[in-house]
Amino acid sequence: MRKRRQRKKREVLEQHSREQVEKKANDTPVFVELEKNTHWMAEIMGDSSDVVTRLFTIQYAPDRKAAVIYLDGMCDTRKIEEQLLRPLMLQGERIDTKTDLWKIVEESLVQIGEISKESDMKGILVGLLNGDAILFVDGYAEGMVISAKGWAQRGVDEPRAEAVVRGSREGFTETLRVNTAMIRRRLKDPNFRLKDMNVGERTHTNLAIAYVEGVTDPGIVDEVKKRIEEIQLDGILESGYIEEMIRDATWSPFPTLQNTERPDTVVSHLLEGKVAILVDGTPHVLIAPAVFSQFYYSPEDYYEGYLIGSFLRLLRLLSFIIALLLPALYIAFISFHPEMIPTKLAIAMAAGRATVPFPSIVEALVMETAVEILREASIRLPGPIGPTIGIVGALVIGDAAVTAGLVSPLMVIVVGLTTISSYANPSYSAAISIRLLRFPLMIASSIMGLYGIMLSLMLLLLHLIKIRSFGLPYLAPFSPLHLSDLKDTLIRIPWPFMKKRPTLYRPKDQRREVEGKIR
Repeated sequence: MRKRRQRKKREVLEQHSREQVEKKANDTPVFVELEKNTHWMAEIMGDSSDVVTRLFTIQYAPDRKAAVIYLDGMCDTRKIEEQLLRPLMLQGERIDTKTDLWKIVEESLVQIGEISKESDMKGILVGLLNGDAILFVDGYAEGMVISAKGWAQRGVDEPRAEAVVRGSREGFTETLRVNTAMIRRRLKDPNFRLKDMNVGERTHTNLAIAYVEGVTDPGIVDEVKKRIEEIQLDGILESGYIEEMIRDATWSPFPTLQNTERPDTVVSHLLEGKVAILVDGTPHVLIAPAVFSQFYYSPEDYYEGYLIGSFLRLLRLLSFIIALLLPALYIAFISFHPEMIPTKLAIAMAAGRATVPFPSIVEALVMETAVEILREASIRLPGPIGPTIGIVGALVIGDAAVTAGLVSPLMVIVVGLTTISSYANPSYSAAISIRLLRFPLMIASSIMGLYGIMLSLMLLLLHLIKIRSFGLPYLAPFSPLHLSDLKDTLIRIPWPFMKKRPTLYRPKDQRREVEGKIR
C-alpha cells in the first residue's frame, strides 16, 4: 500500500512537471544568449537520443557562435549539411557590425527555400517537432525555423480498398504534402484552397482542409473548421479519430463522412462543393458532408458510359438489399410463413432441414458469426494467405456443417449470397454498417416474422431521415426531394445533361459548364 501511494505521488509530480514545462513553453521568449537557448531546448526535450545539437562558429563573424538543432530521422541531414552548415561555416569576408549578421544569414547564407523566424519558444518547439531544423545565433532574440523535413515515406501505390478496372492507379500515402500535391496536380484551379490546422495536445498532428473557393458553401467550410478546433484530445493518430470527433449522429452505425484513398474521388467531390480533410500519417481522406447514396458510387461509374454506370449502380442497390434482408427473410419464411413458399421449394427445404437440430435463427446466427470471424481472420493473416484461408475455410466449414447435419444446404447458400453481396459495396465503412444491422433484423424476423422485418425497416428509415451531415439531410435528394439532383443517384444520365452541380450541397457556383464550351 505504501509503495502504491509513493508511485501515485511520483506520477502526480511528473504530471505537474510536464504541465509546468508546457506552460513554460507557451510563455518563454527566445533568449539573446545562445547558451540559454540550447540549455532550454535540452531541458524541455530531455535526454532524447534523437535530438542533435550542433554548435559551431560563423566564419563571417568569428566571435559569433551559433547552433543548429534537429531531430535525427525527421530531417534531411544532407540538406542541413550542404545548404545550411556549409555556407555558415565556410570562410568568408568578415562582418564588423553585429546588426548585419542576422540579416545576411537570412538573406544570403541559408540556402533553403522555406524559412520563418520565431521570437517565442512555442513556435520554435512546434517547428522542431514537425521535422524542421532550428538555428540560433548568439546575440539575437530570434530563432529561425528552416524547412528540412526528410523522413522515410512510402511511395505512391495503388489503393487497396478501392480498386477499379478503369481509372487512376494512384492512391494517397501517409505524407500530407504528397497527398495535397496529388490533388493539386488534378485540380489546377487558382481558387483551390488548403488551410492547415494542428490537432492533438501531444501528437500535434497536422491536417489540411481542402475546398474550392467560389464553389463550396463558406458555411460548410466554417463548420468543419469549428468542429476541428473544438477537438480536445491528446493524440490524433489517424483520420478515424477526426471522423468520430466531428461527425453527426455519434451513436448511428451509418457513416456521416466518407473516407477514400483515391485522389480522383476527392477532386470529384470538391468540384461538387464539398470539403476534404487530409490528415498527416494516413492515406484515408475524409469528405464532408456525405449523404447515404454517395457511399454506393464508384469512380468507375463516371469513367465508363452512362448505361454501364447506371447498371452497376442498380446492381449495387440489389446487393445492398440482399446483404441486409436475405438471412432475415429466410428465417421469416421458414419459421412463420411457410405457406408463402412454392410447394416444391418448401418440400426441398424441409428435406434439407430434416436433420438440423436447431431452429432457423440459431442456424443463421451461427453461420453468419462464423463467416464474420473468417472474414476478420482473413484480413489479419499475412500476404496472400489471408484470402485463401477465408475462401477455403468458408467452403470447408460450410460443407462440414451440412454433412454433420448442423445446418441446411440452403442456409449455406443464403450466407454465401449475403457475404458476396456485402463485398459489392465500394465503401468499407458503409458495408460494415449493413453487416451490423443484419443481426438485429434476423432477431426481429425470428420473433415476429415479416412483421418484425417491416417494423425494423420502418424504424431504420425514420433513423435515416433524422440523421444530418453538417446540416445536410442524410437521405437527400430523396428526402427532402430535389428533382434536379436525381440525375446522379440511382442511375447516372449522360454528362451533357448534368450541367449543374447538385443543389443539395448549396454550391455558390451552380453551373458545371463553361460558357461556349459545352453544348
